[in-house]
Amino acid sequence: MPQEQPNTQETIQKRRDFVPKLMELNEKVLFGDIWERPGLSKRDRSLITVAALVALYRTNELPFHLACARENGISKDELAELFTHLAISAGWPCAMTAVNIAMEVLAETE
Repeated sequence: MPQEQPNTQETIQKRRDFVPKLMELNEKVLFGDIWERPGLSKRDRSLITVAALVALYRTNELPFHLACARENGISKDELAELFTHLAISAGWPCAMTAVNIAMEVLAETE
């Protein structure tokens, strides 16, 4: 399964060179506006984002957002609970794949 590239400055610059408008929107709208809105905390946004990525089986983006979730205060126990809950509502394969990805990400980042 393909993994999301780490967001190093080099990778970000390569993306800017390839799709400048998309990266402008990514930086200014997604992370500059949406993620900064006061209606939800970054912690809540991370929990929602990880849940959506798991349910939609968006495995390429999941490693980045799992790391963000940990930085935004989501505990390992909360992630485990999230995956367990999603196994029922989003499907067992989605949840189990997310568990495998999370174990890799957590092993690398902690």
